[in-house]
Amino acid sequence: MTSEQIPGQADGQNDGPAPAGGRAPTPGTAPAGPPAPELVEQARALLRETPVVDGHNDLPWAMRAQAGYDLDAIDLAADQRVRLHTDLARLAAGGVGAQFWSVYVRSDLAGDHAVSATLEQIDFVRALTDRYPDRLRLALTADDMETARAEGRIASLMGAEGGHSIDCSLATLRALHQLGVRYLTLTHNDNLPWADSATDKPVAGGLTRFGEEVVREMNRLGMLVDLSHVSADTMRDALRVSEAPVIFSHSSARAVCDHPRNVPDDVLAQLPGNGGLAMATFVPKFILPAAIEWTLAADENMRAHGFHPLETTPAAMDRQRAFEAASPRPVATPATVADHLDHMREVAGIDHIGIGGDFDGTAFVPAGLDDVAGYPNLIAELLHRSWSAADLAKLTWHNAVRVLRDAEDVARGLRRTRRPSIATIEQLDGRAAA
Repeated sequence: MTSEQIPGQADGQNDGPAPAGGRAPTPGTAPAGPPAPELVEQARALLRETPVVDGHNDLPWAMRAQAGYDLDAIDLAADQRVRLHTDLARLAAGGVGAQFWSVYVRSDLAGDHAVSATLEQIDFVRALTDRYPDRLRLALTADDMETARAEGRIASLMGAEGGHSIDCSLATLRALHQLGVRYLTLTHNDNLPWADSATDKPVAGGLTRFGEEVVREMNRLGMLVDLSHVSADTMRDALRVSEAPVIFSHSSARAVCDHPRNVPDDVLAQLPGNGGLAMATFVPKFILPAAIEWTLAADENMRAHGFHPLETTPAAMDRQRAFEAASPRPVATPATVADHLDHMREVAGIDHIGIGGDFDGTAFVPAGLDDVAGYPNLIAELLHRSWSAADLAKLTWHNAVRVLRDAEDVARGLRRTRRPSIATIEQLDGRAAA
């Protein structure tokens, strides 16, 4: 979920149909035409063989905000494009084979409230997979992902977005892992007592000693360390400490769009040595420079009219659309995302990149990537740029499965020699949790 999040389209209510996708030669200008039909069909064929593993989708929070998690009120087997970026038919149309569902809670929730809300998010994902067992399979391991693919079901994994979800407790971290959470984003938009966020004023200078212990315990568990949302210094500290591959579940390249939520080149260049994975996001203000200032103005407009920028009530979304009508937003396209992927491949290498769209976690999406059915348009753009089928298979499926499997292998080794950590923030940092 982004800092422009609209929780329920939790970074995002779908803000209406966007223009057709295609190239955008100059940021902020009208997009070119849609990708060639023959390339889209070729992309669909490739995705049937090696489907998309998407690193981040905020459907659980969207369902919390819009329906109190009631799958009778919003049946995801039906067409939900008016309310959501995600439903089962569009996941199939988009060639999605595995989804990390974000069990996100807002960072203004703290302590027990953050923990209980995270548990509710986990409960929803389990209810979701139970409700649609012919379409979805709960996945806890890389082998589970491959089994789901063989069965023609979507592997459903969970990632907790923000270390506030563990309330400075390593035992709580272990409990989340036991419940199926397979990555933890170390921060969300605000600093923690033990880690700096990308979108807050630095305090710790990266990770504190307790923050480093969190990373080590995640390695021992086999839980992926997710560095989206964290400061660049936190990224560097985590890479220094981690004995297992890290991921960026939904971040793009800072050299292409200078936003603090993106990954600097020196960090991308460390991924081959670590074995990690950077999954490019689709959020316009993270990928299109012209969209940064526009989104800040849109957020301020919401506040001026008494709305939180994350709010997605009908009145709030009417206000968003009114602002967009008066001040047309710069439009990203699949080509914008492809520019980031080209750069990330050049710096980190083809074995260390993936996709993390952030659907239902952003108010605004690129034209041509309007919802989870849009992945073939991105693959078609990459085919247009002469990406090979082998490279595309790594991008969409193989890299993500390999990273989780590698984390599992590291954990097996560590658990033979390392006991669960009972360290506290008071012991390591000399202060109580906030």
